[in-house]
Amino acid sequence: MPKQQLLILYAASSSPDSPIGAWSLFDGTGRERHMAGDGDEPPYASVLAAMRDGWRVIQLPQLRGAARGAEHDTDFLPYEFVLEKLLDD
Repeated sequence: MPKQQLLILYAASSSPDSPIGAWSLFDGTGRERHMAGDGDEPPYASVLAAMRDGWRVIQLPQLRGAARGAEHDTDFLPYEFVLEKLLDD
């Protein structure tokens, strides 16, 4: 039965070819264990690069404009892409 890996990539913009600024990897196969901040470089330079390596996009970022006057406030990372890969045991 295939096991799922999830890769969450936070891009610089809503474009899949924009650079990655943050990421998380969750491995349902149990082969690897990761935690936030365990690497200095993202696993891929862009969402598009991950797609070329077999990752499937299952969620695109929702686009919302900043509220007037709040353009420079800090908040959540807005360009979240969720990708998956299914691997056999």
